[in-house]
Amino acid sequence: MNKLQQLFPSADGNQQQRDELLGHFKTILTKMDELKDPSKLTLGEMPNYTEDYYNRIIQSALVPEKGVSMDVTIEKLMDLVKGHRFLNSNYVANATPLPNIASILGNLVMVLLNGNNLWDVDGSAAANAEVRVTSMLSKIIGYDPNESAGYTTWGGQGAVFNSLRLAIARQFPESNKEGIPSNLYCFCSELSHFSLYKSAEATGIGVNNMVRVKANDDHSMDLNDLIEKMEEVIENGGIPVYVLATMGTTDTFGIDDLYGIKQILKDIEQRHNLEPVYIHADSAMGGMYTFFNDYDFKNNPLQFEEEVCAVLKQYQVHFQHMNIADSMVFDFHKLGQTPYITSLFLIKDKADLKYLDLDASETPYVGSRGYGSYHTSYTLECSRMGSSISIYTSLLAFGLEGYQQILANYLLVNISFRNALKKEFSNVELTNGVSPVTTFRFYPENVKWRAELDGNLTTTEVTEINQYNEDFAELIGLERDVIFFGNTKKQRLISVTDSSKRLPVYVHKFYTTSPYSTVEEVHRYISFLKEHMDIHNKSLVLI
Repeated sequence: MNKLQQLFPSADGNQQQRDELLGHFKTILTKMDELKDPSKLTLGEMPNYTEDYYNRIIQSALVPEKGVSMDVTIEKLMDLVKGHRFLNSNYVANATPLPNIASILGNLVMVLLNGNNLWDVDGSAAANAEVRVTSMLSKIIGYDPNESAGYTTWGGQGAVFNSLRLAIARQFPESNKEGIPSNLYCFCSELSHFSLYKSAEATGIGVNNMVRVKANDDHSMDLNDLIEKMEEVIENGGIPVYVLATMGTTDTFGIDDLYGIKQILKDIEQRHNLEPVYIHADSAMGGMYTFFNDYDFKNNPLQFEEEVCAVLKQYQVHFQHMNIADSMVFDFHKLGQTPYITSLFLIKDKADLKYLDLDASETPYVGSRGYGSYHTSYTLECSRMGSSISIYTSLLAFGLEGYQQILANYLLVNISFRNALKKEFSNVELTNGVSPVTTFRFYPENVKWRAELDGNLTTTEVTEINQYNEDFAELIGLERDVIFFGNTKKQRLISVTDSSKRLPVYVHKFYTTSPYSTVEEVHRYISFLKEHMDIHNKSLVLI
């Protein structure tokens, strides 16, 4: 038994076991560092992903009869690490950040404590941190911290699902017992994240009762179309219960007009004698930019560039209204530079949680005890990780100014990239406004973006341009261990001359979420694209 005890952290804090654990940490960090190459994205060489790659793993995987040594275990860990992408300046594909050191330390403390954040008796550190970050972030967006509530959940998807669940239960308190009415409807932009699609399935509203609203050219929700579709639903006996306002779409960072949505809902509610329609701000992508809500652009204390300030001022116009929403989310594992999963679901009025909370008799081994005062029986998770600790340590380490600086740098690098892209390529069009992400579309010959937006091309023409971009994405994807660009097959939908069906637009994405992505790196990104564009065009000539 003593041998098995050596597999655990010490019970008494003795130096020998502490030194052994620290030694293992040091070995892992050293071996990972030895695999790093600033000119490549992967740790060591990327595996050869043959068709039978995972099947071979399945056949060879066995639990050893006797446990192996810690040295061998670490060797096996390093086998997993080899070929894994490391989030340095070569990764420009998506909002997947390099976790900051404070958040890593927070994660380490969370793991060492191994508390269950369901109940403060079993997870006091995480409960304490969760209350702190809920208050901190409520004050930033303008919620009353004495009235708001928040808890960590499984990403932006978890926040969307929990908010829809809350919206239904708030308006129909008996639905948790009796099932939901069949005439409930939720609304979202056609460019919103697929989280609501899955949530409509899971809550029982049904995907057919999820109404997609058209998007404007700036990728925000078309409010006139929202009015028309809500009126149509009401006229046919439906009840609108929920609107998803996207505060930074996944591919283009389009921002819905939250204030305008609220005014529309107030008018519709009054005219049709409806209960308040729940608004969830899906701010998984853009929530961090609320950190500029009180920034003084006139004096500009952090000396941001004029072009950057112009973008941030526009964000401030939108994000200062976040307190209108009934709930929102902070996805720190996106632009907050923390490990997966660190998302905080934030609710304006904690009294609403009573519609989801379990009766104490349903949780007899925790909630009905006379000790402990933080029991989150309203969450879907019963076992909850204490990821609030990582969020808390990051907020402490960065502060408002630190986050403002790194968020502004995302914009600065994108502005530089956009300018260089247009200068070096005659066959490219930028397809979104300045943001932490730049989407762009190549053309075989002349740029036809305006004609596409106006619906003046045929199905064949749009399809051929899409294929041209898809083939190029496949080509540069073969060298994703050098520089990894993102892409999407549905940036937006456009009309065509020969069909009533709108077609998706294929584009490439340049998404910077690394502190090592700087303006000085832009020439390297452009050179990579130029080199591969030459290869791409030559291959078309040969065909």
